[in-house]
Amino acid sequence: MKKRLLFVIDSLGIGGAEKSLVTLLNCIDYNKFDVDLQLFSRGGAFEKYVPNEVKFLEIPSYHKYCSTSLFSKYFNLRRATARLRYSIGLRLNKKSTHPDKARLFWTYTSKVINKNKQQYDIAIAYSQGVPTFYVADKVSARKKIAWVNASLMIKGKTLNFNNKYYDKYNHIVAVSQTAKDVFAENLKVQKDQLCIIKDIIDVNFINKLSQEFVDDITASSKCPNILTVARLNNCHKGYDIALEASKILHQRGIDFKWYAVGDGGFRDEMIKYIEVNNLNDKFFLLGAKVNPYPYFKACDIYVQTSRHEGFGLSIAEARILNKPVVTTEFDAVWNQMIQGKNGIVVPIDATAVADAIQDLIDNPEKRKEISDYQQSEKKGNIEELEKFHQLIES
Repeated sequence: MKKRLLFVIDSLGIGGAEKSLVTLLNCIDYNKFDVDLQLFSRGGAFEKYVPNEVKFLEIPSYHKYCSTSLFSKYFNLRRATARLRYSIGLRLNKKSTHPDKARLFWTYTSKVINKNKQQYDIAIAYSQGVPTFYVADKVSARKKIAWVNASLMIKGKTLNFNNKYYDKYNHIVAVSQTAKDVFAENLKVQKDQLCIIKDIIDVNFINKLSQEFVDDITASSKCPNILTVARLNNCHKGYDIALEASKILHQRGIDFKWYAVGDGGFRDEMIKYIEVNNLNDKFFLLGAKVNPYPYFKACDIYVQTSRHEGFGLSIAEARILNKPVVTTEFDAVWNQMIQGKNGIVVPIDATAVADAIQDLIDNPEKRKEISDYQQSEKKGNIEELEKFHQLIES
């Protein structure tokens, strides 16, 4: 008899965890498993890559209500009260982090969110925050698994709140050794609860999609293309560092074009910075792309300026396509980087980033050495799928 699996994630918009889940769903043997997928909002760009065998569940009524006007057809007094209380809570906690906002949301709204009526063999919360709380409180399953896609550093009320919920899980999966270590340091957890399953990387899938034609970036032998693929964020993703590094390179008279693939709340500030510092023909915001791989293929150097990453999936994808990497020394960077071999790791500092980029631009032979090394590296990690199977079969 097939086992029943449930995956829960906020949405399938463009992001690392979302891409990771879609890749995993495409690797599952549907002769062995019936799979349901619970999203809290629909229309995400990655939905089209979900296999036909996966059943999309209805969005919970409260989440539908949140996307409509206050007095929509989903209105009732309890929902409206919960929505208003959450709104007030956000205003009273203006400096809330994403984990804080998730705690506030669940505190004020969980009582008006209906339980999933099905019985599952395994239920998997595939991201932190609301999916984790939902599976713990609203799903009935023989085994519950929480995925940790980032270095989860929380404190105070939010720490205590998360401890209560992660205690309800049989297993907690971290995507890297660093993510596991940070989680174990910050949250109370039994050692046998924690394990590591890296984001599954499908090399054939990436190579195939990289062949798609795009017209907003072209490979050039005269002007090197630099690429960063990440949510437009100035904290975790460090786009403020990228912008400053581009300004330094421009002031030095270095010829380059830097392309940013992604979207997010830092976009307007980035546009202003680009205009004020005369970087309009140097730094380009291409927006979010469902398929970023043609951009990897067209670039000469891949740059990651993150302050925090659970793993660094975009770096792994750049390495698969044999692109020299310059990356800041974020917490999980050494899980995949070998200094000077498959790229260059620098301090979290704009000048250091600019220096490393200039070094690769000025020394094409060094770029070739890194690309040659990358070609010899092991590609992909489909063996991680076996770890997943062992976890759900145990």
